[in-house]
Amino acid sequence: MDGNDQARAGGCPVIHGANTATGHTVMDWWPKSLNLDILHQHDTKTNPLKGFNYREEVKKLDYEALRKDITDLMTDSQDWWPADYGHYGGLMIRMSWHAAGTYRLADGRGGAGTGNLRFAPLNSWPDNANLDKARRLLWPIKKKYGNKLSWADLLALAGTIAYESMGLKTFGFAFGREDIWHPEKDIYWGSEREWLAPSDNRYGNVEDPSTMENPLAAVQMGLIYVNPEGVNGQPDPLKTALQVRETFARMAMNDEETVALTAGGHTVGKTHGRGRAENLGPAPEAAGPEEQGMGWMNHQTRGIGRDTVTSGLEGAWTTHPTKWDNGYFHLLLNYEWELKKSPAGAWQWEPIDIKEEDKPVDPEDPSIRVNPIMTDADMAMKMDPIYREISERFYNNPALLDDAFARAWFKLTHRDLGPKERYIGPWVPQEDLIWQDPVPAGAKGYDVAALKARIADSGLTQAEMVATAWDSARTFRQSDYRGGANGARIRLAPQKDWEGNEPARLQKVLSVLEPLARDAGASLADAIVLAGNVGIEKAAKAAGFDLEVPFTPGRGDATDDMTDADSFAVLEPLADGFRNWQKKDYVVTPEEMLLDRAQLMGLTAHQMTCLLGGMRMLGANHGGTKHGVFTDREGALTTDFFVNLCDMGNRWEPKGKNLYEIVDRKTGQAKWTATRVDLVFGSNSILRAYAEVYAQDDNQEKFVRDFIAAWTQVMNADLLAA
Repeated sequence: MDGNDQARAGGCPVIHGANTATGHTVMDWWPKSLNLDILHQHDTKTNPLKGFNYREEVKKLDYEALRKDITDLMTDSQDWWPADYGHYGGLMIRMSWHAAGTYRLADGRGGAGTGNLRFAPLNSWPDNANLDKARRLLWPIKKKYGNKLSWADLLALAGTIAYESMGLKTFGFAFGREDIWHPEKDIYWGSEREWLAPSDNRYGNVEDPSTMENPLAAVQMGLIYVNPEGVNGQPDPLKTALQVRETFARMAMNDEETVALTAGGHTVGKTHGRGRAENLGPAPEAAGPEEQGMGWMNHQTRGIGRDTVTSGLEGAWTTHPTKWDNGYFHLLLNYEWELKKSPAGAWQWEPIDIKEEDKPVDPEDPSIRVNPIMTDADMAMKMDPIYREISERFYNNPALLDDAFARAWFKLTHRDLGPKERYIGPWVPQEDLIWQDPVPAGAKGYDVAALKARIADSGLTQAEMVATAWDSARTFRQSDYRGGANGARIRLAPQKDWEGNEPARLQKVLSVLEPLARDAGASLADAIVLAGNVGIEKAAKAAGFDLEVPFTPGRGDATDDMTDADSFAVLEPLADGFRNWQKKDYVVTPEEMLLDRAQLMGLTAHQMTCLLGGMRMLGANHGGTKHGVFTDREGALTTDFFVNLCDMGNRWEPKGKNLYEIVDRKTGQAKWTATRVDLVFGSNSILRAYAEVYAQDDNQEKFVRDFIAAWTQVMNADLLAA
């Protein structure tokens, strides 16, 4: 194990009372209980900068002074961790890459946007060995610029400046990433309980990378992408190529971007394996207090400089590892390569009969020349026919590689930052890129009241208006700020055809709203949201409360040309507990899928509770089903869902898979039907506590006001994010 698992028995029996270690929690007795903590992470209590607006403060940063300081750092080698070849560029690039490279397209989680590389598990992943040194080297810069520069921005920026210092013309950089203050609780990194466990458990069939478990992208626990030695550590470039292709696709990268990133990432820097891994101490999270948060310390031998052990592979990929050039393809394509073992015992490829002048020098002694190396993933760029064609094209046209890599690097380090409106700073590129999900500005000066009145008189039902607005907005993900109502992409492929959006109902509603929006000078996106508000106001009035739902105009309508349909496909809901729908049965329970959706939408547990109960009363279930509609006043925004759920005059009887009947205890008469996502609000102790609040006689108005507030947050989520 990691040295942190000592038994508590046998020591002095001092009772301290608190659960102060993370190895055991009060909920360990009930491992299947919902982890509602994922909805409440990053609370203001954990933030030492409470009330501080980073996105405003970073605009006051002296950007050029920062650029110079980071550039100077690159060649300011420190005795405690010397720079390879006198330049920290390779180390900083690897750090930025590994901060950004955890992003996965399926759920938008991971990425460089939060500074999570500072915390476990990422700070102690085997693949992130010695990146703790990079962060410590950057500490003087973070200390100097203080609150105006987040760790998240600095970790992403350092690699970009490193490339600039070595000769690459970068595509640009945007600030605006805000730090978190503890590890994310929502990100699923895999079920393995062993670092670098064989890949097999992540796949239905390890020979078919497309069968990797969603939403994962890395092939093994503790890796960013693929094993550099080959599939399960067995070299085979063609098999590795298949894993590389799938992994990078799950990061939203195509084949050309994959080759560019592989080549550009390995044009500079080196691997480290000139020593014995068994001499390394534990990872940062398991190291003793004397290590001060640094890990993998070698107290047996020298362990720094040329003697560093990180991946176990040893060597540089190019002749000039501190220079941006086309040397990667020169060596890869012009030499034959053979399998060898590094000094640390790792598989690597080395050239046969290489010219002396093509060898890189030793990282500490430039009078010594050594063999370059390639990983199995590098050899995939040569052996796989598709990758080979792209590699040769880049080799024969270095300017093409320069541009392709600069763009791919920018995408890698900004993919989770969200729409371009969130970008801050003088280095933001002007070009609009399709992966940024661009949306044109919408009109704000139209007569909102007049449009609202026409929608109210349009003949659309309350349920139709509410369901369409919800479906348009629910795609928002706070993980990478994608989706949401802005852009009205619900009318475009692929969203218009998603089963969860009820295409026939959707087209009916859009056909009514489109001419109304056009006549009013408003966007369809605004009209969809406004229609939902009309439905909510009608329902509130039917419940006895004459309240107005807040509305913010200005959404725009995206076009097909602005929409990468393939990348939007991953936003398709497989389930929506708020509308009591699942596409099919899954291994994961419906209530877990509801919880995941709520977390991505940025909802708290009480907001989730309030919204779901309200949606049932609005009759907004998918397909008009009556599951969970515990009322004879459907269409009125009442608390009946909670009142009847908490009524001990009822009992609950299973009637099939994910189907229950609510039965009168005295008469035995079935009153309503329900699903698991309905009943979990009565069965889960935390959710029941919230449900009971809304079931109280004195909280009917509170419920309506809370529902309107949560609804407005959902409708405006993508506007607020910018």
